[in-house]
Amino acid sequence: MKNFKAFIVMNIGLFIMAVGLSVFLIPADLAVGGVTGLAMVIQHYVPSLNIGILMLVFNVILFTLGFLIIGSSFGGKTIYCSFALSGMIGLMEWLLPLQGPVVNDIVLNLVFGIVIQGIGMAIVFYQNASTGGTDIIAKIFNKFTGLDIGKALFLSDSLITLMAAVCFGLTLGLYAFIGILINGLIIDKVIANLDAKIHAVIVTNDTEVISDYIHETLSRGTTYLHGTGGYSKEDKQIISVVLNRKEFAELKHFIKRQALDAFITMNVVDEVYGEGFNLALQS
Repeated sequence: MKNFKAFIVMNIGLFIMAVGLSVFLIPADLAVGGVTGLAMVIQHYVPSLNIGILMLVFNVILFTLGFLIIGSSFGGKTIYCSFALSGMIGLMEWLLPLQGPVVNDIVLNLVFGIVIQGIGMAIVFYQNASTGGTDIIAKIFNKFTGLDIGKALFLSDSLITLMAAVCFGLTLGLYAFIGILINGLIIDKVIANLDAKIHAVIVTNDTEVISDYIHETLSRGTTYLHGTGGYSKEDKQIISVVLNRKEFAELKHFIKRQALDAFITMNVVDEVYGEGFNLALQS
C-alpha cells in the first residue's frame, strides 16, 4: 500500500510537471534547459515532430549512454519517470494542441511555467526519483571532469538555453536562463518544506505515557532531558523528539485526546541526519 501511494504521488508530480511545460513553457518557446528544451529547439526546425516523441528518443539515447559510460546506477523509478513524462507531454500536445501561449505576457508564462514545473519536479524528487534527461549528462560530466553534479547540471542546462537563444532569440534565451535559476530555487524550497522535520520539546508530568506513545505508535526515539521548574522548584524529565509534520500532528492529537498535562515547544528543522531518517535522496 505504501509503495502504491508513493507511485500515485510520483505520477501526480509528473502530471504537474507536464502541465507547466505543455501549457506555459513550450507554447511560449521558453526552453529552460533539460531534454524538453532540446526537443523544443529541434521541433523549431522540424515542426512536424512531436516534442513528447523527441523527448522519448533523447531519453533512450541518454540512458543507453549512461549505462555504457557510468554503469547500471540508474534506478527503475528514474527510467519510468523519464518515459512517463515524455508520454504525458506527447499526449497533451496531441489532445490539446496549442497554437500559441495561453497568455501573451512572456513573464507570466515563465513564472507560472517554472513554478508549476518546479513543484511537480520537487514532488518527483521527494519520492526518490528523477526525470533523467540532463541529470545523466551531468553525471557523465562528473565522471570525466570531477565537476560537482549541481554545477554540471547547471552547465548542461545552460548549453541548451544557449541553443534556445540562437533558435528563439536572445530575449527568450535570457528569460529561459532566468528560468533555470528560479527552477533550482523552487525545487530546493519545496523539497525543504516537504521534508521539514519538527523538533519538539515536551515538559510534562506524564513522561512515560507520552514517551511510550512516541516509541510504540510513531516508531521514533526520544531523549530525556533533566530540568527544574523555575516556579515549582520541582525536578522534571523533559522529552526531546524529532518528528515529521504528520507525526507531530498525531502526537498533539494524542495528548489532547488523552487530556494529558503537557507544555510543548517546537521548531522546524530543515535537515536531520541519523537513525530513522534518510541521509540522501536516491534516484
